Amino acid sequence: MQYHINKTLTFFLLLTFSATTFATQQNPTPAQVKALQQQALNSDLSYQLVESLTVEIGPRLPGTVADIKTVEWSEKQLKRLGFDKVYREPVTIPVWKRGDAKASITAPFPQNIVVTALGGSVATPKEGIEAEIVRFDSIEQVEQASAAEIEGKIVFIDPITERHRTGKGYGKVVGARSKGAVESAKKGAVAVVIRSIGTDSDRFAHTGMMRYADDVVRIPAAAMSVPDAELVNAMLKRDLPVKIKLHMTPAHKGEGTSYNVIGEITGSQYPDEIVLLGAHHDSWDEGTGALDDGAGMGIVMATGAIIKKSGIQPKRTLRVVLYAAEEIGLIGAKAYVEAHKAELDKHKFALESDFGAGYIWRFDTRVNDSALPAMQKIADALAPLGIERGHNEASGGPDVSMLPNYGVPVVSLQQDGSDYFDYHHTPNDTLDKIDPVKMKQNTAAWVTFAILAAAVDTPLRPIPPKE
Repeated sequence: MQYHINKTLTFFLLLTFSATTFATQQNPTPAQVKALQQQALNSDLSYQLVESLTVEIGPRLPGTVADIKTVEWSEKQLKRLGFDKVYREPVTIPVWKRGDAKASITAPFPQNIVVTALGGSVATPKEGIEAEIVRFDSIEQVEQASAAEIEGKIVFIDPITERHRTGKGYGKVVGARSKGAVESAKKGAVAVVIRSIGTDSDRFAHTGMMRYADDVVRIPAAAMSVPDAELVNAMLKRDLPVKIKLHMTPAHKGEGTSYNVIGEITGSQYPDEIVLLGAHHDSWDEGTGALDDGAGMGIVMATGAIIKKSGIQPKRTLRVVLYAAEEIGLIGAKAYVEAHKAELDKHKFALESDFGAGYIWRFDTRVNDSALPAMQKIADALAPLGIERGHNEASGGPDVSMLPNYGVPVVSLQQDGSDYFDYHHTPNDTLDKIDPVKMKQNTAAWVTFAILAAAVDTPLRPIPPKE
């Protein structure tokens, strides 16, 4: 398949920097770092990459044809961008097809509502499921409820997602999505429907992965839009039984194969030591996966490309990892750990871009306390981009979050996620939500960190335990 690359990207690929400005060396000078940072601020490569991805492929649900097209696209782009080494590693994944989902309130005041199947859900019977709902504020309330309250009903879990720049409101309520079906089924529910885990008021439902337990009956699981959750609540206030009819046709299709796609810029002095720059290439299928995680892909791919074209060879290898199947359970990340266990002690840093395309505002680390002065020097280089020094308790991002268990130091270039959960896992996750200026700032931050991180000789381990 041929992929369109616009004039801007073509120009970048042909661009060569002056050897007198960027002479190859092991440790970049402050002037070189500043000039490299400015090059990133002037480049729209990261935006053009996500534009190509979302226009030419679109949604990338694991196990679909589009998933494999994304793998091929990623390999071609990394090679085109001049990475020294490009390869793929197989990942075995479960294959799930969304099918259709529709629902309506059948009593006391019939109306259609907007729903979507949660990832991994089973289907309803062909005739659908119709039952009275029982409402709970949280998954904890479901766990505390009696079977008499729930048996034979559709459980409606109604958590409110708080808006925060760090996105911390998501973590407080996402258990309703992941555990709702199991906890409801334990007490005899026939289905579960949750208020979408999102901060918007649009009439879009937010999908996302849910879980079953082998020893608990599997019931259908769906999310309804926030406005429809408010509609249901308004009906409940009238002290009349509310019934919902739910019809869903998702299907499990066994197992398939996807791939982690990896591109490397070889280190000049310690090629076996690695700075891992991660993103994930899959997405949910409702939107086009622009924010989650096309933006991250564009940022990390452009980071490696800009450094490669600069003529400054990093002291350690920069490894861009585009993970498979993040959305359905960090499956590519787990496969990466298994495939690279023997060299995890050679991973100098790991970080991931997987929180949209908002401005980066904080630099967090998780390194040995003795390395904090070295991290402050990197923070000083990031400061002109409006980035403040943060804490030393970083997780690094979803796909790299398991690496600290193996002693790997992690970093977070924390983005402003104030509006991220307005669009997260909805049909509204599309390219128009990305600001190209913010993408440039992200890329400049990643370029700055990557080139300086590759030059850090201070021991970073052992990292502090998780609080």
